[in-house]
Amino acid sequence: MDPSLILPYLWVLVVLVFLEGLLAADNAVVMAVMVKHLPPEQRKKALFYGLLGAFVFRFLSLFLISVIAHFWWIQALGALYLLYMSIRNLISFFKEKDHDKNDGSDDHHFDESGEEIHASAKSFWGTVLKVEFADIAFAIDSMLAALAIAVTLPTVGIHFGGMDLGQFVVMFLGGMLGVVIMRFAATWFVNLLNKYPGLEGAAFAIVGWVGIKLVVMVLAHPDIGVLDEHFPHSVVWQSIFWSVMILLVIIGWLGSVRKNKKEKK
Repeated sequence: MDPSLILPYLWVLVVLVFLEGLLAADNAVVMAVMVKHLPPEQRKKALFYGLLGAFVFRFLSLFLISVIAHFWWIQALGALYLLYMSIRNLISFFKEKDHDKNDGSDDHHFDESGEEIHASAKSFWGTVLKVEFADIAFAIDSMLAALAIAVTLPTVGIHFGGMDLGQFVVMFLGGMLGVVIMRFAATWFVNLLNKYPGLEGAAFAIVGWVGIKLVVMVLAHPDIGVLDEHFPHSVVWQSIFWSVMILLVIIGWLGSVRKNKKEKK
């Protein structure tokens, strides 16, 4: 590689790691919410399978990125799944909002003798399957976002995986480091949701917002042409997207803290 390319490649890699870290946090929130109902031991296993799926699907998406970017309906399917999951769980969350339930402990996962009560195999693997579908949708979003940044780099003249080798390596490193970040974030979010269960609503609102982000990308696809092709990567849309994301986190946090204070009175 030309030494003059090292600095721009390192800079883009730093940006990608930051971006993939944020997207990995979203993915981790979803996993944390979806496995929260499982007993502690099964929850750990479900998180393991979820993280493994996140790694595998990001890796596959990297090799299939040219296909994913070309066929808008693949992006549309990811968007529809995230929106469906968001709406379905938000409805469930608000229905149960006023019910008395044990929010902050795992006592309901143990019988009177202290033995852990396991969820049925059907329930456990059903949860794992839902997590894997979410991983696929987030992998699509992750690699499309990485592609938009990586293609701005100068090429090194060698092709691999359907794209320039230099751009491929940067996308690979950014995506895999994002999964590493997710590994630690997922467990942290599980504990946070146990302490502040009100954040669950904000988590699924964020899932829906990421789904809308994919809808915007579909509408801007050259074959659809409803929005300008460059709009999803514009400063205007990125500012709107991250502002709403931060707002949802703040609203969820404040609502959960307020609820905890009321319960302590």
